Amino acid sequence: MSSSKSIAKSASIIGSATLLSRILGFIRDVIIARFFGTGAVCDAFIMAFSIPNLLRDLVGEGATNAAVVPVLTDELTKNGKEEFWKLAHVLFSIFLVILAGVTVLGVVFAPAIVSVIAFGFKVSPEKFQQTIIFTRLLFPFIFFIGLAAYGMGVLNTLKHFTMPSLGPALLNASIIICTIILYRSIGIYGLILGVLIGGSLQFIVQIPVLIRKGFMPFRQFRFYHSKIKEILKLMGPRAIGACVYQVNFVISRMLASWQAVVGAGAVSGLYYANRLFQFPLAIFAISIAQASLPTMSEHVARQDIKRLKETLSFSLRNVFLVTVPAACGLIFLRYPIIRIFFQRGKFDEYSTFITSQALLYYSIGLFAVSGIKILVNCFYSLHDTRTPVKIAFFSLIVNVIFSLLLMAPLKIAGLALASTIAVIFNFSMLMIYLRKRIGALDEIALFIFFIKVALCAIVTGISAYWLFQIICTTLGGVSAVVLGINLILAVFISALLFFLLAKIAGIEEVNKIEKWILKKR
Repeated sequence: MSSSKSIAKSASIIGSATLLSRILGFIRDVIIARFFGTGAVCDAFIMAFSIPNLLRDLVGEGATNAAVVPVLTDELTKNGKEEFWKLAHVLFSIFLVILAGVTVLGVVFAPAIVSVIAFGFKVSPEKFQQTIIFTRLLFPFIFFIGLAAYGMGVLNTLKHFTMPSLGPALLNASIIICTIILYRSIGIYGLILGVLIGGSLQFIVQIPVLIRKGFMPFRQFRFYHSKIKEILKLMGPRAIGACVYQVNFVISRMLASWQAVVGAGAVSGLYYANRLFQFPLAIFAISIAQASLPTMSEHVARQDIKRLKETLSFSLRNVFLVTVPAACGLIFLRYPIIRIFFQRGKFDEYSTFITSQALLYYSIGLFAVSGIKILVNCFYSLHDTRTPVKIAFFSLIVNVIFSLLLMAPLKIAGLALASTIAVIFNFSMLMIYLRKRIGALDEIALFIFFIKVALCAIVTGISAYWLFQIICTTLGGVSAVVLGINLILAVFISALLFFLLAKIAGIEEVNKIEKWILKKR
């Protein structure tokens, strides 16, 4: 099977599982919005959850996929499964100890952590204390999710994507069930319990598959392997580079806690906008990135740079084909989308307004966030740790500078715009330095492809906006259900329009999709 077909098949598996997770995620966010809105309790929960979520990338998913997968792939390719499992078992022992230590430290130092990340909450002692309590309760999540990320890294190296991809769906299902059942009795603590149960389920569901593949950690519980030093050396910088996007969000939330400048509810508004923004990103872009990493690592292990470039180009083209029109859809239809999904209960008109402002500016950078995930994986497959970290560091500086400049005049929108400027800077620098690392990337053809997709997407987005207005005027639409039906109809027709425009523009990938659909029929 060719690299592109292998990636497409793997991405399809990941994407299907991710779609289920995102659907459940939307249901989860609708429930959170209904019960907690953009009020103080929701702000405290979101801020408390930011650090475990960030550490998930630092010591969990980011470190595993960025550092562990390439090394495990190299070991599997060169030395076979026996040596692969020796290394995997040692990694499990180390992960277990590190994750337990991080969890304990997080619980102990929660007041200091909250003082840094939520300094704006100090004007409200009650809100500040709530955030500390929530942080302590949520920190064990990093232990569970870190083990789940380890399992995902091992199974992805073995080209098994199904069970790891289903883990987030279990997390969302747990949050939904616990929140609904326990809200009346324990309020926000039902949501927290759902997070902890769901986090543990993400690892538990992978255990049977891991055992079937050869996982026997407690029979070989040890901490030394000849490649451990190499992995630990790579782990820190690779994790930091992989989690730069999450770090940008933490910075935005830190500044959003400064309510005297950005207004009330900004932390929650950024969260809900991010959840909508993450939908197309997770369904396709992350799926392609996750599926392409083992393949790119194999090309590097075989020193096949030509195939590496082909895989990179294939991955970027496909994420642009989906995320650029998705971004235009979010930009032009953001108000009805937010009203349909969130505006009920404690989520009012003001909540819709501030969320829509953040979503507008986040969406502009969707293509860059998607591309970063592909480009960073390419660097990691090359075992180049320094370049992505350097660029990540400077992008954080860009984010901070523009956040401070824009948050006063633009409020919550300024924080979202600053984040977008930072990720576009990050993407551009990665492209420049990757070209220096492996040579020409056929940038002109890629740029022309991007422009074609963008023009088709802008026309489609404008058409979708007016079509939605016409449908609502013709068929009527006041309730969320009717608005939802109208929106689905407008999006469906607009998707067909984009497909037609893309064919006229000569975008080859659309023809491949058409052939695949006809073949399936």
